[in-house]
Amino acid sequence: MVRTGLPAHAAQSTVAESGDSRQPLLYQRIVVKAGTAILSGGGEDSAGVNLAVLSGIVRQICQLREQGAEVMLVTSGAIAVGRAALALRQAQDERWDAASRDIRSRQVAAAVGQSRLMQIYQEQFAVHGVTVAQALLTIGDLSNRQSYLNVRNTLQGLLELGVVPLLNENDVVAVDEIGAVFGDNDRLSALVANLVDADLLLILTDIDGLYTADPRVDSSATLIPHVERVDESIEALAGRHLQPWARGGMPTKLDAARLVTTSGIPMIMAHGRDDGVALRAARGEPVGTFFQAADEKLEARKRWLLNLLTQGSLAQRGQVTVDDGAVAALVEHHRSLLPAGVRGVAGGFGRGDAVFVVDGSGNRIACGIANYSAEDIARIRGLRSGKIEETLGYHYGQEVVHRNNLALL
Repeated sequence: MVRTGLPAHAAQSTVAESGDSRQPLLYQRIVVKAGTAILSGGGEDSAGVNLAVLSGIVRQICQLREQGAEVMLVTSGAIAVGRAALALRQAQDERWDAASRDIRSRQVAAAVGQSRLMQIYQEQFAVHGVTVAQALLTIGDLSNRQSYLNVRNTLQGLLELGVVPLLNENDVVAVDEIGAVFGDNDRLSALVANLVDADLLLILTDIDGLYTADPRVDSSATLIPHVERVDESIEALAGRHLQPWARGGMPTKLDAARLVTTSGIPMIMAHGRDDGVALRAARGEPVGTFFQAADEKLEARKRWLLNLLTQGSLAQRGQVTVDDGAVAALVEHHRSLLPAGVRGVAGGFGRGDAVFVVDGSGNRIACGIANYSAEDIARIRGLRSGKIEETLGYHYGQEVVHRNNLALL
């Protein structure tokens, strides 16, 4: 597998035509995310999805497989398909129409639509002789280390058998993830890319990529072809999402980009209806916006840790504030965090919980697994490691967070 921190379009000197299947692939394990905005917009039929767009994505995935790539598809659309199936009921019953935007109704729509969406995919992949498998996940499934490993083993087993995994968030039970509008899988696709050690995350959406401003309201906006790092200046470009039936929009896509690129995986955001977009992206052709990966790829345990700390309330569980000396030790010398460098503790976390490590200005510099509870760290902060047992009456090691359980942000 090719893994590079260079822009995809800079890693290849020649550009092939989108229909030329002879060109080698730059990426071999690819997670493709297709959102509601691209699957259910612009000419959807009675099934609730745009079959022309869906079949085009399926065709490209099958072509990538023929060239030796392993591809997983994170797909939205279950709620849209369910709403279409229930349209007659909604028209006949005012209660359905009045409740069409509440969480329970969306869960009902997801329950009706998920099997129908899978049937559509099965039929489309069967045209190419490809077998698919369904995996419904919640963020919580990837929080527990054992279930995280179980999901990874299952997905890798499917890939080894030549099966294309189709993943979706389990909207029937993931109330928090559905939110105020329809569910979106941007974050899940980033978590899955980390989970399977992907070479590329490709997010297909209804816009060409990241712009200097929203091109739908600002005619002077220009496409940004390459993002070296997702920082505050990039996040400020997120704007708002104008698709009323999709959750997330640009902010969640940039969150996904930050997660995977920090882990060492590049991401491309491109328009899902562009001709051959997935094939061109996999070959390293310049499409959409390319988000450059960090120079080094994180090991599996640290990718899980990074995943864990992006998940809703878990990210708010706690943090440890450190002094400048500790920042230098962590960032420049890749050392463990010792109690001597700790200046403050926030949150009610326990031993073994994931926490953020922040500097004196509150900037998150790392995340890690705490060897001690928040209460214990508050008692030993600023002390030399040799004083831990004397102060607490016990010790679990000299480190507040060991470097093997620490991921720099």
